[in-house]
Amino acid sequence: MLQTPADKIIDGRGLEPPEPFVLTMDALGVMEPSQKLLLILTREPFPLYRALQNQGYSYQTEVTMQGTFEILIWRKQF
Repeated sequence: MLQTPADKIIDGRGLEPPEPFVLTMDALGVMEPSQKLLLILTREPFPLYRALQNQGYSYQTEVTMQGTFEILIWRKQF
């Protein structure tokens, strides 16, 4: 698991697309700029990466030994 603490966790492993994407964008919309979100998925979310970049977010993805994708998301600091 990623070592950086997250303020909110979304476990999207049992959800069908686009539900993890929608939940992630909704959560980011109400989070404070300094907060971080951890998204857990069973596949890599390439469309989400594009949306995050377009909206000023950074992310770090780690693949666990079980093949789970853990994406830590935060707002870029300018």
